[in-house]
Amino acid sequence: MHISEGILSAPVLLAGAALGAGGVAIGLRKMDYTHIPEVAVLTSAFFVASLVRVPVGPGSVHLALNGLLGVLLGWMSFPAILVALSLQAVLFQFGGITTLGVNTFNMAAPAVAAYYVCRPLIRNERRLAAVAGFSAGALGVAGAVVLIALCLITTGEEFLNLSKMLVAVNIPAVLVEGALTAFIVLFLMKVKPELLNLKENVDA
Repeated sequence: MHISEGILSAPVLLAGAALGAGGVAIGLRKMDYTHIPEVAVLTSAFFVASLVRVPVGPGSVHLALNGLLGVLLGWMSFPAILVALSLQAVLFQFGGITTLGVNTFNMAAPAVAAYYVCRPLIRNERRLAAVAGFSAGALGVAGAVVLIALCLITTGEEFLNLSKMLVAVNIPAVLVEGALTAFIVLFLMKVKPELLNLKENVDA
């Protein structure tokens, strides 16, 4: 779900860079030394997960874990995703340098949305937490796909069919990401509840 270089128009690139930079600035202000290890681990998880690609029809889908990052990091998802995307662009030529701002915003904005919408629902009740986790994972991927499609359509009407195809081939990723995020949230409730601001483990 990376947008490569040479596709988007200059206004879209500039707008994405400005929005991405604003999000990163907010995320850095909210980050302190106690959060650095957590941010580093989740940045690595995002980096690795999004490298595994599965062909689906004319396109491909991959895990992102941006919804999980949003639930755990909030606005700190912006700098975490920026670092991961920068390494992917430099090491594997995924995305690009000029599209780094757009790609960062497209992945991190839905993560922050998941933080505000889904994080408050994660309490010491497994069913509700599972629903919140699934919603966060699904929202992360679906939101990113919609933002990418909007970037393409804004660049030119010739990308309309490509945008529709992008949405269609990523439907499986939305469902898989939701299920995986729900599983991880339930796992963290058992072994590391403080990451979710839960004071005690949840009974099975």
